[in-house]
Amino acid sequence: MLLTVRNLVVKYGSFVAVNSLNFSVDKEVYCLLGPNGAGKSSTLKAIMNMVPFEGHIEILGIDNKEKIVKNYIGYVPEQPALYEYMTPAEIISFVASLRGIRDLNRISALIRAFSLEQYMNTPIASLSMGNKQKVSILLSLIHEPKLLILDEPFNALDILPVKVLKELIQTHVKNGGGVLFSTHIMEVAEKICNRIGIMNRGVMVMETTAEGIREAGKSLEDIFLSVTGLDEEVKDILKGLE
Repeated sequence: MLLTVRNLVVKYGSFVAVNSLNFSVDKEVYCLLGPNGAGKSSTLKAIMNMVPFEGHIEILGIDNKEKIVKNYIGYVPEQPALYEYMTPAEIISFVASLRGIRDLNRISALIRAFSLEQYMNTPIASLSMGNKQKVSILLSLIHEPKLLILDEPFNALDILPVKVLKELIQTHVKNGGGVLFSTHIMEVAEKICNRIGIMNRGVMVMETTAEGIREAGKSLEDIFLSVTGLDEEVKDILKGLE
């Protein structure tokens, strides 16, 4: 198993953001869905050991608090976390050096794939949000990690890089890797995810598969609204607009 999460609890003071969460990810695309505040980002940050948590998390059978696990993970945060005074060329070179990467052909291919050539010497602070996101995604991929953890990876991307990233995700899984990502885009989740976990108020309210959705004869959006109770809220809103 590439990722195992058992009895995960994340608290901010007295507020419980994630409560007794259990799930696992293997050689597949696993999508976490949930309304704002459901605990998705807190879950991903706990997996990355970026927030205090209770419970147990393993990456490739290794406790996630061990430093070595960072070699097996490619992480894209919800908001790009980049040194804005650097250029893409500088930060890519810096990260590649830290990770001991000597295969410059792969890096060059990723730069072309995300159409970043003309921005390589532009300070990151001057880049659009979409181009910052592309740099962040590229940095998560350059060391060919076994597990990708992507928090809203399609944020600010236009149609071409979205397509490129979807294809890279599928190729990553075909090559034996795993992907865990959160998204608000139901159509993307429905098309590329093998399994889907729906969170609400810090707990997993449903786990399903792409096949299960098709067999249910409903859209993922309808299932999502139903299990989170948001369908009734939508009805009330629409009734108020009549």
